[in-house]
Amino acid sequence: MKTYGYCRVSSTDQNEDRQLIAMQELNIPQGRIFVDKQSGKDFERPMYKKLVEKLQAGDLLYVMSIDRLGRNYEEIQNQWRMLTKEMGVDICVLDMDTLDTRCEKTLVGTLIADLTLQLLSFVAQNERESIHKRQAQGIAAAQAKGVRFGRPPIEMPNNFGTLIKQWEKKQVPLEEILKQCGMRRSTFYQRVQLYKLMQSKKKE
Repeated sequence: MKTYGYCRVSSTDQNEDRQLIAMQELNIPQGRIFVDKQSGKDFERPMYKKLVEKLQAGDLLYVMSIDRLGRNYEEIQNQWRMLTKEMGVDICVLDMDTLDTRCEKTLVGTLIADLTLQLLSFVAQNERESIHKRQAQGIAAAQAKGVRFGRPPIEMPNNFGTLIKQWEKKQVPLEEILKQCGMRRSTFYQRVQLYKLMQSKKKE
């Protein structure tokens, strides 16, 4: 039997130290600890795939919490079933003592573990959906107050019309124009079209 650890954080700016420390305290060899920095909304995760390829019947896999396997109710259930039933791997969830397939391999013990798994999977997905809902509500409320998201628009300089004429007459190189405007090439072309549209409407 070999022991493995799997850690996951949802983005590259999150820290996985808490999970890694827990795995190291279990004396899991460094080479058998797999870490992904990616959302759990799907299982397109390179280190998780490598882990599954190495796991064999009788091996033991540690995860900090059930949502490290994913945040979707159905996927958590499917992954758990694949690892424990199809592959014969034991799983120990460190944050939930009840979820340790090494213990209570009786009918009652299995029932308790299955019920706990279903409940925690539901809670994990529900929390994820609640977070997204709160984020959407917060964004909508902020937008209603006039808050803008994303990069602020780059303003046209006061002499933008003159710069356009110089550029069109090839009196000044485009790179120099971009430098003076503080714009990228694509942004400059968009602003040129907008400027000409504004000028044409003024003449109407």
